[in-house]
Amino acid sequence: MNSQRKRIPKIEPFKHRVEVDPKFFDKSWKKLDDAIREIYNHNASGLSFEELYRTAYNLVLNKHGGKLYDKLTENLKGHLKEMGKLVEAAQGGLFLEDLQRRWADHIKASQMIRDILMYMDRTFIPTSKKTAVFELGLELWRDIVVRSPKIQGRLLDTLLELIHRERMGEIINRGLMRNTTKMLMELGSSVYKDEFERPFLEASASFYSGESQQFIECCDCGEYLKKAERRLAEELERVTQYMDSKTADKIANVVDKEMLSNHMQRLILMENSGLVNMLIDDKHEDLTRMYDLFKRIPDGHSTIRSVMTNHVKETGKTLVTDPERLRDPVDFVQRLLNEKDKYDEIVSVSFSNDKAFQNALNSSFEYFINLNNRSPEFISLYIDDKLRKGVKGANEEDIETVLDKVMMLFRYLQEKDVFEKYYKQHLAKRLLSGKTSSDEAERSMLVKLKTECGYQFTSKLEGMFTDMKTSHDTMQSFHAALSGNTDGPTISVQILTTGSWPTQPCATCNLPPEILDICEKFRAYYLGTHNGRRLTWQTNMGNTDIKATFGSRKHELNVSTYQMCVLMLFNSDDGLTYKDIEQATAIPHVDLKRCLQSLACVKGKNVLRKEPMSKDISESDTFFFNDKFTSKLVKVKIGTVVAQKETEPEKQETRHRVEEDRKPQVEAAIVRIMKSRRVLDHNSVVTEVTKQLQSRFLPNPVVIKKRIESLIEREFLERDKTDRKLYRYLA
Repeated sequence: MNSQRKRIPKIEPFKHRVEVDPKFFDKSWKKLDDAIREIYNHNASGLSFEELYRTAYNLVLNKHGGKLYDKLTENLKGHLKEMGKLVEAAQGGLFLEDLQRRWADHIKASQMIRDILMYMDRTFIPTSKKTAVFELGLELWRDIVVRSPKIQGRLLDTLLELIHRERMGEIINRGLMRNTTKMLMELGSSVYKDEFERPFLEASASFYSGESQQFIECCDCGEYLKKAERRLAEELERVTQYMDSKTADKIANVVDKEMLSNHMQRLILMENSGLVNMLIDDKHEDLTRMYDLFKRIPDGHSTIRSVMTNHVKETGKTLVTDPERLRDPVDFVQRLLNEKDKYDEIVSVSFSNDKAFQNALNSSFEYFINLNNRSPEFISLYIDDKLRKGVKGANEEDIETVLDKVMMLFRYLQEKDVFEKYYKQHLAKRLLSGKTSSDEAERSMLVKLKTECGYQFTSKLEGMFTDMKTSHDTMQSFHAALSGNTDGPTISVQILTTGSWPTQPCATCNLPPEILDICEKFRAYYLGTHNGRRLTWQTNMGNTDIKATFGSRKHELNVSTYQMCVLMLFNSDDGLTYKDIEQATAIPHVDLKRCLQSLACVKGKNVLRKEPMSKDISESDTFFFNDKFTSKLVKVKIGTVVAQKETEPEKQETRHRVEEDRKPQVEAAIVRIMKSRRVLDHNSVVTEVTKQLQSRFLPNPVVIKKRIESLIEREFLERDKTDRKLYRYLA
């Protein structure tokens, strides 16, 4: 292979000396100097730019680039000093206009000069690391004109004065402002920031600090927020008109700080017009404005949420603990629903359905609803009221909407098992008395409860509906079997499965012989078709239609089974003492008093009269058939005098049953947890059990401890021999 190196061609300089005119630079520069003067004097039309370009080209080519650059710099400085003096001499409002005119002239001249010296720009300047011609013109304008001692302060004062006048409502020349700030931006971002933006922001902070103080002393919260919103919009619009777009966030932060952040607590808590008053008076527009403005402030929304939460809790606490409100359960729950609707609308309309506000509202309602341990009972009574027949103006859709709203309150309940107890009682009464508005609405409610709490919660409730269907079929078969024997009273029986219904053991009263006969026929029929079953009559839950004659007037009375037993006694006796009635019917003492009170003491329903006449029933009273009873109605319904709410003993009994029902649930949860974990300390067991059961109720730690003790006694668990707080599962 040929190892000889390849020769690289090289251009050699001239061997002989080239003679150059010693006045070449001076002549060439004079030509360029004259051209620049003509350009600044607006006489560029007569210049030959091609010739000037060639002159500059030859200077650079002949190594005069450095001298050319220095001469150019000196020349530009001279022209700009003259321009600066002319700008300084401008009077009043003509100052900015003259500055802009001179600036436009300088830019135009700089562009022409750049074109003439383009060859120097491309070759000499990059290698010598000097500033390009056009940029040099900008820097010299900045240093000689804009930062001139007599111009710098005056320029800033003029700009700030014009902005202040515009803030005060005057109309200014925005085009002139735009051109001036654009000039500063073209001189470099640091020039714009140092010569205008920073002082502008400082002046704005001072302006809005003073103005906000004036506003807050004379305006209510709503008016103040309107002014703040308007000022913020004005500043942002001002930026778009004649400032750098990056100034928008900075001036917005100034307005936010001075008008909102510095007065946040005072505005939100302002007496008679702050957040609480806006909530009370449903001022959606003001609330929306507050939400939108304070979104811009750190901790703005959290402060609004905190104040709203405290207000809702206090309002709710007053509502659920007011003794007057507790007298009417339906009104009590309706007020809760009205409050919920009110704040749901506020969160939806004014707070953009903000999840954080929704959660705050939910936690507030959960807090105060559970302050009243009767809330589960009252919510059940409210549902009972809406699902009964005869609710005025309520159609299927209305009831469905109401049920959806009530389910929101139900979700807040911590003691859902207490609600279940009451709901079962009220549902039973509706089904047995035939007073349900519609099966669809009832089943819809069951579906909602099942979706919320699971199948176990509603299994017994669904069993009640099954019993009603079965009873209907059974009665049809029974009446078909008796088709040949229609003498005497007819009977309709509901067969209730023990365990599904909230029935209480009760002493069976003495039924009249006519009724007893048909009851025995039904018993024989039912037990004949169902082996291994036992029937127990619940006479305290039935009702009857009986025909009664008062002189020449005939009426059909709808009464309870107990009332029927009492009235039938007067077929054979005109007058009976309380003791006689009690002995003949064997109705329990409390029920008998209520029964007689409804028959003898209710105006318009008094088919009996008593002596002595009084509102209360005494054991010394005597009762007579009231043959003077009159009514415009042929069918008269006589209800039993009974409180809508539970009496104190009934309340205690319900609470006791709930506590007893909770014990096996707590034990089952403990066993499930220990079976999976095998070994666990006491505090962890309590935490896990609470977590598992909180969807139905919040178990008391003391109860959990007692159930653990019970499980240890029955050898489901054992304590660790060294650590007494540690439990072990026994297989």
